[in-house]
Amino acid sequence: MNKKVLCFVLSLYIGAAGCFPASAFAENRQGELAETAAQSDSLGVSAQSAALIEADSGRVIYVKNGEERLPIASTTKIMTALLTLEAPNLDTYFTVDPDAIMVEGTSMGLQEGDQVSLRTLAAGMLLASGNDAANAAAVKVGGSLDEFAIMMNKRAAQLGMKDSNFVTPSGLDAQNHYSTALDMAKLARAALQNPDFCAICSQQTMKLSYGNPPYDRWLSNHNKLLKTYPDCIGVKTGFTKKAGRCLVSAAQRDGVTLICVTIKAPNDWEDHRKMLDYGFSQVQAVELSSEVPGTIPVVGGVADEVAPMVQVAPKATVSSEDASKIEMKIVSQPFLYAPIQQGDYIGEVRYYLNGELLKTAPLTAKETVAVDERTPEKSLWDKMKGFFAGWGKWFSTKRTE
Repeated sequence: MNKKVLCFVLSLYIGAAGCFPASAFAENRQGELAETAAQSDSLGVSAQSAALIEADSGRVIYVKNGEERLPIASTTKIMTALLTLEAPNLDTYFTVDPDAIMVEGTSMGLQEGDQVSLRTLAAGMLLASGNDAANAAAVKVGGSLDEFAIMMNKRAAQLGMKDSNFVTPSGLDAQNHYSTALDMAKLARAALQNPDFCAICSQQTMKLSYGNPPYDRWLSNHNKLLKTYPDCIGVKTGFTKKAGRCLVSAAQRDGVTLICVTIKAPNDWEDHRKMLDYGFSQVQAVELSSEVPGTIPVVGGVADEVAPMVQVAPKATVSSEDASKIEMKIVSQPFLYAPIQQGDYIGEVRYYLNGELLKTAPLTAKETVAVDERTPEKSLWDKMKGFFAGWGKWFSTKRTE
């Protein structure tokens, strides 16, 4: 499977997790951070601040000074590219703002009068880390650099990035422009849910067309992990003298996706290899049980009950020791009315670990139950008795897998 297809599937996989209630994801509680921080000495991470999370659930696997507010250099462009790729008319060409592209630092080579699309600008900032691309996109999407910064901070708040503040779209040093390792992990997790973002950041090189008139040219990705770490699928590098070396990466192995962040890391490439290898040694993707116990009562049918089933068993990423602790709970109406067709949605199964929701999956009817034409209409009292009987049966259902 090539990386473009892999990233599309990955975005759907992570995006499905994003549909769960907020309680489904692990919060960065102080006790958890303190326990995980103890690993920092054993791994020998050079970064001043670092975090490693599992992308599906958002759980923290490793952290070192994860809530320390620091400048983040061009990893800022993760936010800029995400907002750019969420804008309409991604492939419509327009003329870049001549003032926006007059910016210091790394560049994708934009010049006054160039025609470019938003998708191309996103690639220019994610691969070549073009400050000109970030500014040009910000002006096009937000109307101005200041208005785009407001958009960035609004989105950060939506993602729960409580220790972040954005001032520039490029990540060039600015007063009050900062984030944390844990917040950047949240941002990368959200960005990877966008299939366009994921497809771009995973490419070692890309052919892009822009100019006056547009012509084809190639850009190379600054992320060396795409070449040196076989499981790497992105995400973004960064450096300024003030911020030091910053790096956000993502890797996928055996159904597990990890997101790694380092800020101010003298040896960031090695830090990420260590942290990712450690993460893959700690968690695994397990297929949750598709065996649903019991049946659901049916009123007015040729059968008195119908068996529920899970058509596609979901997977969850957990530690080896937690795999046996997952609990299954069935949520359904206490009884159903005939007719019921095979494959009809009749409820859902919820999988929990230590009281925390991991996954949900729809329940469907295993067989068809036709209406029993000989069955007279039940009285209200009979329906009430059936209701309470079904309630007592189903809301006590609980299975530990």
